[in-house]
Amino acid sequence: MADMPVSDVSRRIRLLLEGAVQRNLTDCILLSGGLDTSIVTAVASKYSKLTGITVSLGDAPDVKFAKLIVEKYGLKHHIVRVGRNDIERAIFEVVQVIQSFDPMEIRNDATIMIGLENARELGFNGVMTGDAGDELFAGYSFFFKMRPDELEKKLRKMWDTMRFSSVPLAKSLGMKAKLPLLDHEFKNFAMEIPVQLKIHKERGRVYGKWILRKSFEQDLPDEILWRVKMPIEQGSGTSSLSEYYGTKISDSEFNLKREQLSKSDRVRIRDKEQLAYYEIYRRIFGTPDGRGSGSKICTGCSTQLPEEMNYCRTCGEYPV
Repeated sequence: MADMPVSDVSRRIRLLLEGAVQRNLTDCILLSGGLDTSIVTAVASKYSKLTGITVSLGDAPDVKFAKLIVEKYGLKHHIVRVGRNDIERAIFEVVQVIQSFDPMEIRNDATIMIGLENARELGFNGVMTGDAGDELFAGYSFFFKMRPDELEKKLRKMWDTMRFSSVPLAKSLGMKAKLPLLDHEFKNFAMEIPVQLKIHKERGRVYGKWILRKSFEQDLPDEILWRVKMPIEQGSGTSSLSEYYGTKISDSEFNLKREQLSKSDRVRIRDKEQLAYYEIYRRIFGTPDGRGSGSKICTGCSTQLPEEMNYCRTCGEYPV
């Protein structure tokens, strides 16, 4: 594939994604207005009268971008505006399903859970997502300074362990999450695309997912096509949870609890937000000490991990 012209790679991406979307088609999509959900929407709208669901805590950035896609492709659009109580209720459900107290994971997943619940209320039993675009096409900014050989190795290691919480969260609601980007044929082709086509300079800036962007540049507004990668927590507004939980208890109370949990549970609590999630986790599951399987012990929570894992899904410790 190294000698394949860019135009041919793009053509193949479009063809394979067309089939992937048709095989995973539903009438509803969790629409962030990011590149990946927008591309899936552009393809799926040929075959379905789609409903897009966008979750927003406060005046979140995703709403503006999602509206651009809704207008271009004529979607029905449900903007789910939520408050702190909605988020805290969703957080409890998320911790119970994914068995984690990793703040970044929970901030992202609370948004997904609320979107899925709203889809169910609207009568949908299946929802499409844009999961796996960043993993397959090197969308994360920490990839950008890696050497090509280093990046290739890092991606392949990520592909061996990647999983997406939309799947178990949907299952917990009696629904199915459909992930077109993980369709077998599309995924296999994406894995073989040279990393130089995934991270590339355009308009004076380095972009991840470059070949994916170029493949759909006739289908998306520039604001979407060249939108900088924004985590779900930022796009939906749940990144503000860190500040919110920071005001819930005093510094002295936090330091006392952190010290006690370090001794009693062998858990290292990083901040007040993580403490809030750990207290939920502990009520449901007890301490993580001894949970999991493998020869590696997480230094953050004592979970047992496989030797090849350097990220703990239970507490978010990285590197383990």
